[in-house]
Amino acid sequence: MGLLAGKVALITGATRGIGRAIALKYAAEGANIAFTYLSSAEAAEQLIQEIETLGVKAAGYRSDAASYEQAHTLATEVHKTFGRIDILVHNAGITRDTLLMRMSEEMWDTVIDTNLKSAFNITHAVAPIMARQRGGSIVYMSSVVGIGGNAGQANYAASKAGLIALSKSVAKEFGARGVRANCIAPGFIQTDMTAVLSDEIRASFVENISLRRAGTPEDVAGVALFLGSELSAYVTGQTIPCCGGMKG
Repeated sequence: MGLLAGKVALITGATRGIGRAIALKYAAEGANIAFTYLSSAEAAEQLIQEIETLGVKAAGYRSDAASYEQAHTLATEVHKTFGRIDILVHNAGITRDTLLMRMSEEMWDTVIDTNLKSAFNITHAVAPIMARQRGGSIVYMSSVVGIGGNAGQANYAASKAGLIALSKSVAKEFGARGVRANCIAPGFIQTDMTAVLSDEIRASFVENISLRRAGTPEDVAGVALFLGSELSAYVTGQTIPCCGGMKG
């Protein structure tokens, strides 16, 4: 359909899972893709090749989302290469799960830095570019646990709740410049992050989902396409759950 024809999207953490699905979905809709990765150069090169077969441009950048300096260098390089940045999808994230009383300071700090501080870093670098363009869409990958919390994930839940508040603030600060900011809150999605769970735990999650199945990265990518395109031109400061009707 070409919903993103001619646009440039920057996606953090895009070599696997949800980020990868969004990159391919955006490319299929005509967007040129810049993305970040942290470890696997081989996976990054494979993604570039897949994106380019869809007839658009692609570039991968090794960049640590938790680094303020690297985030600003990244934004400068992407803008120089592609000429503009129309969509930012902040997808980079990790978990370090355990009960609060067993959680170390390092486990807390690592998750907050990677999931939340990184969002400030990249937004601080990209939002002024969008403001000068008089338009842009920022999509943060939150989580249903950022809305409802979860035992054993105090650090992760806090980081994802922070993204929701950040998106609302960014929406208010940059709305007059035509820049929108929204969150997606995925539920139980089939990714590397959930693959480590036992069959019993996965079954218990599915039992609590109205659609009676785990979500896929492509399910989340569909919501990201809506938020990145002009279909959501009058949507900002919102959080859209993508959870199959997961019960609280």
